[in-house]
Amino acid sequence: MAHGSSTAVITALVANTILTVLKFAAALLTHSASMMNEAIHSMMDSLNQGFLLIGLKVAEKPSDANYAFGHGQKKYLWNLWSAIGLFSIGCGLGLAHAWHSWALVGQKQPRAPLEWFGYSFDPLWIAGLVLLIALVLDGYSLLVAVREFLKQMRVRGKNGFLKSLLRSDDPTLVAVVLEDTVATLGVLLAASGILMSVFTGNPYWDIGFSMLIAVLLGLTAFFLGSVNMRFLADVRDHGAEAAFADIVKGHSEVERYHDLRSIIIDDQHTVLVAEVELREEAIIAGLKQRMLDSENSYLSMLPKDRREDENVRDYCRIRAAAQATLERTEEIIEELAAAVRQRLPRVQHVTLEVEGIATAPGAQPGMPV
Repeated sequence: MAHGSSTAVITALVANTILTVLKFAAALLTHSASMMNEAIHSMMDSLNQGFLLIGLKVAEKPSDANYAFGHGQKKYLWNLWSAIGLFSIGCGLGLAHAWHSWALVGQKQPRAPLEWFGYSFDPLWIAGLVLLIALVLDGYSLLVAVREFLKQMRVRGKNGFLKSLLRSDDPTLVAVVLEDTVATLGVLLAASGILMSVFTGNPYWDIGFSMLIAVLLGLTAFFLGSVNMRFLADVRDHGAEAAFADIVKGHSEVERYHDLRSIIIDDQHTVLVAEVELREEAIIAGLKQRMLDSENSYLSMLPKDRREDENVRDYCRIRAAAQATLERTEEIIEELAAAVRQRLPRVQHVTLEVEGIATAPGAQPGMPV
């Protein structure tokens, strides 16, 4: 499980579970539409973070007979179900409750004052206290998520928080950052709706702001759904492809590459495939001594009386040439793959095919350059 993502998810889960209970209690005491929608908001956030944790845990499973590259993409599937399902349901419930509250305006009984140790006070003070607690907990959860995201940005050398958030390859952490941001904004909207209703005596302010909270849930569902859909639709890793192109450019024995492709399995795994052409003059120049060593090695394994047989020597010479070429080709492929992995550790699967040996411009194949 990605440590940064799991820390942010667990922090948000604990905070939202506590807030769900407090907000439902405050909503029942105050009959506030905004507070009820905030309770629904926190409940959906809690369920969503539970789904995110399941996704992170499932994604840890190693590759097997059915999942050659591991179970990483299941994380995006759980995130997608959570985003589209839970937040869409939350949006629908919030709008339905706002509509119901709108229809019942004027029919509700006035809030009964609460008695505590002989003191009587308006239940809205409870709502205010709960919203203050929510602001502190949501703010802390948001701080943890943003810190983890900034840490990822520094590790990957990225700048621009908003740009990185929109293009991040860790949708779990993006989900927590976005949810905590929306949760904090929701608290401010609920407080505004309640205060406006108290100061003006008009209950429609509370209902109107409750609708905004519900709409926020719907927008969150749409955004998170689109983010996770990207990783379930064969997204290319342009950073990995650019790194490979740069590595090929700097390799003295590779002339060019073709058919470069990549696919992001999850935020920790990218698969990259390509075809390369080797540079004739560099390959040939480096093979002479290797071929001689291989030829002598083969001849040394033969009885002394057969070493002078011209047919045998021709066979050893041809085999040595083939062996030396294959060995150097395999080494070049491994050098390229190792260089890509070293630069971008997430590229754990590199498949390269040698298309052939490119002749230098103006030279005849097989002739000295």
